Amino acid sequence: MKKQQWKPGNMLYPLPAVMVSCAREGEKPNIITLAWVGTVCSDPVMVSISVRPERYSYDIIRETGEFVINLTTKELAYATDYCGVKSGRNVDKFGELHLTPGKAGTLKTAPLIEESPVNLECRVTEVKELGSHHMFLAEVAAVDIDEAYLDENGKFRLNDTGLLAYSHGEYFTLGGKCGSFGYSVKKKRKK
Repeated sequence: MKKQQWKPGNMLYPLPAVMVSCAREGEKPNIITLAWVGTVCSDPVMVSISVRPERYSYDIIRETGEFVINLTTKELAYATDYCGVKSGRNVDKFGELHLTPGKAGTLKTAPLIEESPVNLECRVTEVKELGSHHMFLAEVAAVDIDEAYLDENGKFRLNDTGLLAYSHGEYFTLGGKCGSFGYSVKKKRKK
């Protein structure tokens, strides 16, 4: 296999394509699409999002200290792309896309997106100014799930929601399952 070496760049793909909702009190809510999001810690439950300071949502999140990460699906692909290329300075994204801002149970101003199967209500704990993007570290205060994806035993079927991923400028739905956690070391049953 022959390799070429390129200048440093972000080639860590695929990533979740999420819509992050935020709002100032008394103002229209906004949505920004991000792929630079991630899990940071499990106890306490923490996530991160990275946002360019010139983006409209940046000041809202910095001032309010809260946001909601809304997972996206194939049905939300158009809205996900739109919210990543249009600015909330000029467009009411909830109105344009006929999305429903819902009341977050633990936050003061940031709404959740009702059409999303999973909403993570987040409170900022720290902002790291890293360069082109600033990273918001946040504790997850609550998770809201769409009951339509609960099975008869009450188990949440997250992988049945049709989650969206972003890879090198394109959106994808997740493909077929090829294993589960720990399958590589699981003991084989004797016949």
